[in-house]
Amino acid sequence: MQLVAISLGDVWDSLQDPQRLRKYCAYLEAGDIVYFPETPIPIARGDLDFLLSQQQVGAGYRKNIAYKPSEDRVTGFVAQSPETGERLRTIMRKYSRDVVEFLGKFLAPYESRWQLDYASFRPQEEQGRDLSTRKRNDLLHTDAFPTRPTHGDRILRFFNNINPAKSREWITTETFDRLAKQFAGSRELATKNGIPLPESVEKRGIARAVAATAKSLGLSHIAPALVRPPYDDFMLRFHHFLKENAPFQRDCPKQHWSFPPGSSWMVYTDMVSHAVLSGQYALEQTFLVSREAMVTPERAPISVLRELVRN
Repeated sequence: MQLVAISLGDVWDSLQDPQRLRKYCAYLEAGDIVYFPETPIPIARGDLDFLLSQQQVGAGYRKNIAYKPSEDRVTGFVAQSPETGERLRTIMRKYSRDVVEFLGKFLAPYESRWQLDYASFRPQEEQGRDLSTRKRNDLLHTDAFPTRPTHGDRILRFFNNINPAKSREWITTETFDRLAKQFAGSRELATKNGIPLPESVEKRGIARAVAATAKSLGLSHIAPALVRPPYDDFMLRFHHFLKENAPFQRDCPKQHWSFPPGSSWMVYTDMVSHAVLSGQYALEQTFLVSREAMVTPERAPISVLRELVRN
């Protein structure tokens, strides 16, 4: 795994070179971090000041504040007034659209073949947060969504450290392909030290049927939790397994990364096992990128699992 640093000058030069853009996609798909020392997503001073003034307190706040582009609404935010809530929605809407516009050009080989997922605002200090094991950000994990199955599409996340003074500190370890080969085994061989593979990683017709029925009944939010496709079920169990595996958390090789104020970075978080050790005030936009859009499709986690299931 490597950090691929790109200056703003390199960004604009790369936009004229399709081969360089394809190479950046390949870096991401291999589990590298594409890093911008100076963010290509400028945020107005007044908007930054507003975000930095926000603190979530009490029992009502969630892990992160989410902006849902498809609904143009913010969840998980305890607004002090209607005006405050509307201001945050306006800022998050602009941030989401700016990231989409930039990546539509910078990741041109994908031809925007993605589903726009949530954006988030993370105002809490990560170090020492009181969260349950499976929700902790400071434990190494690969990402999976409990209620939003990807069906093998890739989870790409773009981050901005908007803290004016403090870096955001990450650690990473080996990528999903290596970890899956280390820990995943057949149902017969799986023990407390491993996790069983699914019989198949393809979509199940029953999952699609349940989702369609639930949608018609206005219950779309619970359908994925009722019947997950085998791939998504495995990825969620793998997420939990890594976080709950104390020897792995303690003994695995680790790389430390520091993302200073004003920087941005992006990574396929279904490939890169990562943890956030410290940092406060960050913005993030998630994309579910079509697996058919990959420039190196054999590296996708679903391709890795197919090989393991066959063998």
